[in-house]
Amino acid sequence: MSTKTSELLAGTAPATVAVVRGVADDQLDLPTPCPEFRVRDLLNHLFDVVVNFQALARRQEVDWAAKEDRLAAGWRDRFAAEVERVVEAWSDPAAVEGESPGMGLPQAVVGAMLLADLTVHGWDLARATGQPVAAAPDALVALHGFMDRMGTTGQEMGAFGPPVETAPGVTELDRLLARTGRDPRWAPAA
Repeated sequence: MSTKTSELLAGTAPATVAVVRGVADDQLDLPTPCPEFRVRDLLNHLFDVVVNFQALARRQEVDWAAKEDRLAAGWRDRFAAEVERVVEAWSDPAAVEGESPGMGLPQAVVGAMLLADLTVHGWDLARATGQPVAAAPDALVALHGFMDRMGTTGQEMGAFGPPVETAPGVTELDRLLARTGRDPRWAPAA
């Protein structure tokens, strides 16, 4: 069984998991394109995302306030396993039907939020740690649609920064990043 959401997640997850696996222990304190996050913080945030969105797929309550350091021994493998679980959770057709009781949004929009987190934060981590990353073209199409619908709301809620201007001819990923308030040319300070 699968849904469009789980198919998009399954196409995006391998790139994000590869980036996470590529983060070296000596890179955990590096800055990221998210000024409030170091690499360690962003990895913990992504862990929270993939765990909490499993519960959101099942319409269960989540606790975004719980902050634990998930980067104990074996964290890369645990992250990969949690990503598999979240993709599986969103493969149930019931996961994308109706409205999220905790968020008051259509479940399909909640699934798109997860896709955005995996895609954009995957790029954030790749940029911070000097790794290449690509985004699945179908995910980018879906995420531009998501930004068309939810970009302003996301900015008002502090999830996205103000859009960044880009030069003509940038990639669709760069265009998406700019729409979320990221500078696609961001690089760590030398």
